[in-house]
Amino acid sequence: MEDVVKFIFGISGNVIALFLFLSPVPTFWRIIKRRSTEDFSGVPYNMTLLNCLLSAWYGLPFVSPNNILVSTINGAGAAIEVVYVVIFLVFASTQRTRLRMLGLASAVAAVFAAVALVSMLALHHGQGRKLMCGLAATVCSICMYASPLSIMRLVVKTKSVEYMPFLLSLAVFLCGTSWFVYGLLGRDPFVAIPNGCGSFLGAVQLVMYAIYRNSGGKAGAGGAGKQQAGDDVEMASDAKSSKKVADDVGGAGKEDLLV
Repeated sequence: MEDVVKFIFGISGNVIALFLFLSPVPTFWRIIKRRSTEDFSGVPYNMTLLNCLLSAWYGLPFVSPNNILVSTINGAGAAIEVVYVVIFLVFASTQRTRLRMLGLASAVAAVFAAVALVSMLALHHGQGRKLMCGLAATVCSICMYASPLSIMRLVVKTKSVEYMPFLLSLAVFLCGTSWFVYGLLGRDPFVAIPNGCGSFLGAVQLVMYAIYRNSGGKAGAGGAGKQQAGDDVEMASDAKSSKKVADDVGGAGKEDLLV
């Protein structure tokens, strides 16, 4: 029975996380139509890509048995983030932006390759491999979940939820909670701990939304915002505002948000 419940929470976590991964699609459709990244930041997509790669690697059977649902969603997330990064490279507004994005993508590939190679070639014992890969994925996941803190600070400062959409905050909370329960049932601290943090921060966002949604405050950055989770960064409709928000968040996503 416990395995069935764990599987159900894993499936729900997959579905919600997929929604979070796809939330930046309107932003990239705009980039494609305008054939320019304008002032949008590419940092969050590289950070989310690294998080997905590390988590997908951790969930593989030869690293962490019985965690294949962790690999499925993060593998899908990695593929989606690669598409985002390629679009960003193709439509970079300046050569400097393109080179910076290429450098970040190369750093992500290098870090992931180092973790994968060390875990396979230097750590032949199953527990040692799981510990190393789990720690790497956990640190990256906690950083991703903590990235919306600057947005939460902005909400308190401006008394406006303009940059913190309710549906995305709810998705972050539900995603974190699903994977937190999945980790508890599987007795896996490398899944439970970062997602417990994500669930808590998602709950805080919902409480802040309830407090400030009718306050009538105005955000000082200008333009209406959308949050990428997860991942998951807020992208303002004004180009300069979007860069400020994205740079302040520095990654977020799971989204935001991820295992």
